[in-house]
Amino acid sequence: MRPNSVQKFATLSSVFGLAIAGAGLMGSINSVTAQTALPMCQPPSAGEYLLLVVSPTAENQKQLRSALPNEIKTTTCQYLTETVTRIGGFRKIDDANRWARYINTIVGLSAIITTRPGEIAQQPPQITYNPQSLGQGFAVLVDYFNRPELATSLQQAVGGNVGLASYGQKPYLLAVHTTNQQEAYNTLQKLNDRGFFAVLVDSRKVMLLRSVVQIQ
Repeated sequence: MRPNSVQKFATLSSVFGLAIAGAGLMGSINSVTAQTALPMCQPPSAGEYLLLVVSPTAENQKQLRSALPNEIKTTTCQYLTETVTRIGGFRKIDDANRWARYINTIVGLSAIITTRPGEIAQQPPQITYNPQSLGQGFAVLVDYFNRPELATSLQQAVGGNVGLASYGQKPYLLAVHTTNQQEAYNTLQKLNDRGFFAVLVDSRKVMLLRSVVQIQ
């Protein structure tokens, strides 16, 4: 990613409140144009941030491509249940953030940022995970972008303990699990307003790894 391309849009906000179209970005698109089988998205390399733009139709993909400079390479692939356009090469999360905001403003497509998952904290060897389904209800998950210190900030934001969960084979911080949809939505809004990248999902699809994250 050439620096001058990113600098072109440096005036755009680089807050963590990325382009999220409503509650539950991962499962927000129910009507998807049938396409030939797409390859799974390649994971990021060490230290790389990926921008994944939800683009389920050929028209979406064409509009996105036309809005990007020629030097930016894109790939259409499958991420979890979504058809996305993969844009890699970012070494700073702020750069990826600026492009996510730009794409949402210019093209109207929602984007997420992902990086190589890591452990929330260094745990003693004798501590093991005991995965179990959260069960019925709603879960508000927060992507911590391989930054363990976000667990402390999230704990302060929700006013209680936070857990560690897996959704779509990707680790997240668990902010809240509830059967009250309004409570879940209010938590989602509050966390997004405070700069967290939060998503609202069906808790039956979430595996709880630890009920309480060890804050060190």
